[in-house]
Amino acid sequence: MNHIFLYGPPGAGKTTTGQLLAKKLDMPFLDLDAEIERIGGRTIPDLMAEGEVVFRDVEAQALVQACETEPSIVALGGGALLRESNRQRAESCGRVVLLRADAFTLAERLASHNIQRPLLAGNLKVKLDELLARRKSHYDSFEIKINSERKTPEQLVSEIQQKLGLLCVHTSRGDAYHVIVRPSGLDDLGKLMYERGLGNPVAVIADENVVNLYGARTLESLEAADFNAHLITFPAGERSKNIDTVMSLWRGMLDAGLDRNSTVVALGGGVTGDLAGFAASTFMRGIDWVGVPTTLLAMVDSSLGGKTGFDLPEGKNLVGAFHDPKLVLVDSGFLSTLPQREMIAGMAEVIKHGIIADPELYRLIQSGWDEVHKHLNEVIHRAIAVKINIIEQDPFEKNIRAALNLGHTIGHGVEIASGFQLLHGEAIAIGLCLEAQLAEHIGIAEKGLAKEITTTLHGLGLPVQLPKEIPRAEIIRAMRVDKKKSEGVIRFVLPVRIGEVRVGVAVEDLEDALEEIQ
Repeated sequence: MNHIFLYGPPGAGKTTTGQLLAKKLDMPFLDLDAEIERIGGRTIPDLMAEGEVVFRDVEAQALVQACETEPSIVALGGGALLRESNRQRAESCGRVVLLRADAFTLAERLASHNIQRPLLAGNLKVKLDELLARRKSHYDSFEIKINSERKTPEQLVSEIQQKLGLLCVHTSRGDAYHVIVRPSGLDDLGKLMYERGLGNPVAVIADENVVNLYGARTLESLEAADFNAHLITFPAGERSKNIDTVMSLWRGMLDAGLDRNSTVVALGGGVTGDLAGFAASTFMRGIDWVGVPTTLLAMVDSSLGGKTGFDLPEGKNLVGAFHDPKLVLVDSGFLSTLPQREMIAGMAEVIKHGIIADPELYRLIQSGWDEVHKHLNEVIHRAIAVKINIIEQDPFEKNIRAALNLGHTIGHGVEIASGFQLLHGEAIAIGLCLEAQLAEHIGIAEKGLAKEITTTLHGLGLPVQLPKEIPRAEIIRAMRVDKKKSEGVIRFVLPVRIGEVRVGVAVEDLEDALEEIQ
């Protein structure tokens, strides 16, 4: 991890935003002005009274010390990087995010602050206009610039996280792990694991398809950071998600010399993450693991939240454990080698997240594949953010986290009844359509919602109708042994409108209801 420096003119919101960002990312917060006063032994106005050069010298000293601390969110003064040496130092030990706003907004904010600002003494509006004119080319020269006008601190923090590709999951144990969204991030895997103090030896678990594409590159990244890494492979596909595969992973981990201080890397899609995470949760009573999802579905959904496990012949994910990773690294470059069918299937989970809690994400996806590809990193980030927000509220799926099962109650039944001929995302797409129809049928959803969701899914190339060859009786049988059943009753998550769902809905006469909806 590196420092994150918030920079920009006075009144841009650096301190307020920085404190919230630090909380969101589980990082310390440091206000450089406070450090300047501590090091200088007097207030900033007193230092400026001795001359701006005196103040800037102390500021440079404070920046040097800030760069030597643990990675932090650092709020900088509005001219802290005017000296080229300061700018080079900040950019060498972190990333700079420039917050900006128009002069009217800045003046309005500053007028409400009870802070003495020597460079703006006198007519605030005139002084501020002059300062912004002098520094315009300087502020314009920074790569990451975010307008803070008419935005809440929460909105600013979300935008900063999106620009940096950095999110954080706060777990029920009181700790946290980062989710890093970074093109070509696989090359940084070893460095990121080293920064987090993860241990040797390392078992990289991947299916046979993924290992051919990315196994060597993964080992190279780990070995460059002095990790002793070993590959453990298994046959690709949902059919491998069983206890026999878990047994083979445990034995592979023993053969590789793993112990209680070792680390597992799950390199692959949802099946790999579930299997490797479960193997890590149970090996030596639990060891650390890292998720490196290679499919869109795994990036936005299954790699997050620490749910691990495997299937039984009777149903999906009936055996498992909650075991949070120490890091999730999302490299969107993996999607360039993802088969088109897998990419399309992954969009079902993204759409699900939009329906649950992010109408803006849903509308973006509704525009079609051209817009999705144009804004792919934003799509991934927003979908991840929805899931993180939910799992932090309900880490063990006791309440609101059940919202993430939208489309899955029927979808899992469809997936199993198809003999896994349908991909998970394809089955979930069908489940989303059927459950939206069910919601309208029983009077929960807005009229027309099912048609809108079906049209959106169909527009992306996802299946929206139940294949005729799949018997409904088989779907219902699979649903009755699903882990989402409670006290013998199948409970649904059903959509009300885009951005709102209802959890825990019991449907009477389920067989009759399903017969009527499609």
